[in-house]
Amino acid sequence: MKGDLKMTTTQNTKTETAKAPDFIAYHVPDREQAPWTRIGAAWAHKDGKGFGLDLDLVPATGGRIVLRVYEPKQELETDANVDQMAPQAEMQAA
Repeated sequence: MKGDLKMTTTQNTKTETAKAPDFIAYHVPDREQAPWTRIGAAWAHKDGKGFGLDLDLVPATGGRIVLRVYEPKQELETDANVDQMAPQAEMQAA
């Protein structure tokens, strides 16, 4: 019939695999022994000239954002353990 439209669908066959982040983003309050809070992650750009930052939370209370290298074994630990370990790691790096 004249005026009938045909609809076609195409499937995108390109599949993207999820890449683990290069860094984990933490909020660190401006006080001693304060717990670190994981707030997101960062991925390096393919050209090596920057990072894509995906934040789940933006701190409103000041402090700073710290990026630490992503270590898969760390994901198995509880947030409390990471919060306790993170400030010590930064002090040792300074």
